[in-house]
Amino acid sequence: MPRRFDTTAYRYPNEQLILGVTLALVFLVIVLTATATLCLSGVFILGMVALSFWFSRSHHQELIRGAQRVTRATAPDLASVAEECVTMIQTGPVEVFVAPSKVLNAYTFGLSSPNVVVIHSPVLRVMDADEVRFILGHELGHVRLGHTWLNSLVGGMAGIPSPFVASAILQFAFLWWNRACEYSADRAGLLACGDLNKAVSALVKLEAGPRVRSRADLEQAMRRIDAEDDHALSGLAESLGTHPMTINRIEALHRYAQSPAYQRLRAGMLGNLDG
Repeated sequence: MPRRFDTTAYRYPNEQLILGVTLALVFLVIVLTATATLCLSGVFILGMVALSFWFSRSHHQELIRGAQRVTRATAPDLASVAEECVTMIQTGPVEVFVAPSKVLNAYTFGLSSPNVVVIHSPVLRVMDADEVRFILGHELGHVRLGHTWLNSLVGGMAGIPSPFVASAILQFAFLWWNRACEYSADRAGLLACGDLNKAVSALVKLEAGPRVRSRADLEQAMRRIDAEDDHALSGLAESLGTHPMTINRIEALHRYAQSPAYQRLRAGMLGNLDG
């Protein structure tokens, strides 16, 4: 059997550097603050990870009761797309659920195998197959790059009890890393989708919500997104969020789609489907 093309080279260049800075700040706060001793901090971190593990198991059980698991029997077309994306990105076992909702969203969670990807039902009504590939690829990128478990660990560390200024610094660093993870996952989504226009339209639809029902709606939403960074305080607002501004994500995707690295990784991942 041919060897699978298994890579994380699509990781956003600064993601690991930002993670290193975040961890360094955490340990610096532990050392310098008297309010959080090393022992107490360790207990706090373990407690946060344990809480995340419990939440993951509980949420999984809730999904089984209230959402539809995607299988060849329940949703053959979506199951086929999901299997192809998993094979391309080489995530290992992943369960996909479609959850009833009124908003466009998708997310992943899980600290142990199998990880879980949840797609809100309006995504399947508003987006076409290639846009859904981008959404799935994005979430699977989070899984493959370890964001699902790192988010619990780093988030717990960033939440260590500490003076206000130190706590604010840690939260800013954690959010900075979160945004870098989104850029990495967007690259995975583009690699899975293979169509820059569809990747962009998927992001626009996520931003605009279920009301996008025509080309005119999409163009209007794109005009609003294009104006996101026109305001003097837009950068500050972004620094307080877990996700970059959509316009910045779109511009980053354009740059990545034009790079030799994208072409090389896309070809390698497509080769996984031939194995």
